[in-house]
Amino acid sequence: MKMNIKIENLLINRNSTIREIMRVINANRIGVSILVEKESNKFISMVTDGDIRRALLKGFGLNSCIDEVPRVGNATTVQSDTPLSDVMQLFSDKIRVIPILDNKYRVIDLHLSDNRRRIAVAQPFFDDKEIDLVNECIVSGWVSSNGKFVEKFEEMVARHTGTKYAVSCNSGTSALHLILMAHGIGAGDEVIIPSLTFAATANAVTYTGAKPIFVDSDIETWNIDVSKIEIAITKNTKAIIPVHLYGHPADMDPINKIAKEFDLIVIEDAAEAQGASYKNRMVGSLSDAATFSFFGNKIITTGEGGMVVTNNLEIAEKCRLLRNHGMTKDKRYWHEVVGYNYRLTNIQAAIGVAQMGKIDLIIQKKLSVAKEYNNLLKGVEWITLPPNKSFANSVYWLYTIIINEDKAGFDVNTLMKVFKKNKIDSRIVFYPLHTLPIYKTNEEFPVSEKLHKMGISLPSAPDMDKKDIKEITDIIISQGGL
Repeated sequence: MKMNIKIENLLINRNSTIREIMRVINANRIGVSILVEKESNKFISMVTDGDIRRALLKGFGLNSCIDEVPRVGNATTVQSDTPLSDVMQLFSDKIRVIPILDNKYRVIDLHLSDNRRRIAVAQPFFDDKEIDLVNECIVSGWVSSNGKFVEKFEEMVARHTGTKYAVSCNSGTSALHLILMAHGIGAGDEVIIPSLTFAATANAVTYTGAKPIFVDSDIETWNIDVSKIEIAITKNTKAIIPVHLYGHPADMDPINKIAKEFDLIVIEDAAEAQGASYKNRMVGSLSDAATFSFFGNKIITTGEGGMVVTNNLEIAEKCRLLRNHGMTKDKRYWHEVVGYNYRLTNIQAAIGVAQMGKIDLIIQKKLSVAKEYNNLLKGVEWITLPPNKSFANSVYWLYTIIINEDKAGFDVNTLMKVFKKNKIDSRIVFYPLHTLPIYKTNEEFPVSEKLHKMGISLPSAPDMDKKDIKEITDIIISQGGL
């Protein structure tokens, strides 16, 4: 098929550096840039992401000129009047992008084989800053858990969240485990959590020896149903973990009121909601402590990573102790408690610093994606759009909708198969934890089960093209006529 992108956004000249070419390739998402003569725009060759990787491995630097970089093979090109049937014969596993040239050998369009084309559910939003800071780590040799970026990243997250302390670690799951351990939660204790959440929320509780107690979701927010929390409290209950599901904050004021009445700890699982707010207060600052995740699909990413935030210095220090093998900071190799190797590396933190520097831009882009989806799907009677309560500002981590299969005439599984055929990724809503073999109970949580059965998460990358969103929504709406 032909491309609908601006060719000028792919063009580079002989004086371009590897850094500049990486920026072009990253922006166009097809893995190539086109090398042309500076004045005439006459085609010279293509430069692929593979060419760049091989050059870096051979020792070329980011400021190396492209003319110095060896490239594999000659590019396959066609003239503008080449029949499509002939073009299709040229595609192979190695040839998937074919420039179309005019009679002066200038590139006017591309043919693209779609066998590798895919619209992903989520993608990180990177630019030169991540490359620069990671490169600084490598050049300096500070690549492990020591280095200036770890502390700087923690400071940036704490400041953005509005908390006093932040403790980085190697995953959001580890962050939950650390904060539970720091609060002394263990065997014989119970922790109330929503059934509709990722398994990490329950797993972290289980790591401590405590028992997760499940509560159904609220149909309006998809988060823990506040009206059902008090019923789940027993003499063994020590904490509540509300999860800000899919980027929409839970209703925190009544949760905190219940916790205060029963002397319980409140820990926000904000893995999916960094940057969201509740009544003009940032998630993460609404409880005794909170955790974030920086997995590759989160609002910001360090590849893998997590963070504890709190206003309690004693809890923060316990987390720091536990994440580093229980080794005291004043006496090296002296261990007074059993700890864990939950440290974040300086390289990961460097990526985090770059990401935090543009978190507001990333969130703005996420909101634009959600707005575009909302505009195209509003009014479809068999679709429920994501929650958007007056007390909350969601970040729409994954844009998720509910499909009423009785009215639509199809179910989520059918839609996912159609998406897959069209190289579009999608996700089911999490299995309610009470239905999983490891946490199976005889209880019924109808709202959680309904949201799982009828929910689907759509591609939600910050830099999604409006044309891709339109294609996705057209497919959804067209299924309703079947």
